[in-house]
Amino acid sequence: MKKQVLGALGLGAVLLVQTGLMIAAEQGFHDIFNGKDLTGWEGNPKLWSVKDGAITGQTTAENPAKGNTFLIWTNGTVADFELRCSFKLTPGDAKGFANSGIQYRSKVLDPANWVVGGYQADMEAGPNYTGILYEERMTRGIMATPGEKVVWDKDGKKQVVGSTGDAAAIKAAIKRGDWNDYVIIARGNHLQHFINGKQTVDVTDECEAKRASSGVVALQVHAGPPMMAQFKNIRIKKL
Repeated sequence: MKKQVLGALGLGAVLLVQTGLMIAAEQGFHDIFNGKDLTGWEGNPKLWSVKDGAITGQTTAENPAKGNTFLIWTNGTVADFELRCSFKLTPGDAKGFANSGIQYRSKVLDPANWVVGGYQADMEAGPNYTGILYEERMTRGIMATPGEKVVWDKDGKKQVVGSTGDAAAIKAAIKRGDWNDYVIIARGNHLQHFINGKQTVDVTDECEAKRASSGVVALQVHAGPPMMAQFKNIRIKKL
């Protein structure tokens, strides 16, 4: 009996410590999606909705996206921050296509069509782009691929200076067709992406002419074959 009691007490202590660590890890974060509707967000109502507690961007053969379009968070801009969320991509037909992304420090370029440009934490159903840093509608395009530690110098040239880990291992940790956890950290000109606990890219942007220090957050639905992108538990912390 004493062993059982001590065992239960020990388990309880462990759970309390784990709970305390989880609470501490989330201190300072606030939700930017209420889990029920799109309050605080703006985008094409034909493409964006809330399904099963998740923001859902969906295109179909009958209702395609005519171009890359975005759901824009309207309750402020971000500068130095950490954003955490879960995402899932589902292709809509046999082509297996699904592509999306999380824009940050971005500019609204075409409000009427909800078009945004700037830094993007990319994601796709395929094997290549999830976790990369892409510059949507700007000149630099892919700024870092999985496993790359990069400096973009003052002249706008890419320099690979190290690694965040093995690219194959980073990609293998991504769950296709299931929920994954994305973390984006932007502090000054230092940008980092993490998926399921693995750092995918590390970028220092020293190009003053092209880098962004603040801007909007937005979620993407990509033009192309039918697909669905879903996001939940979106929370952010100012740094």
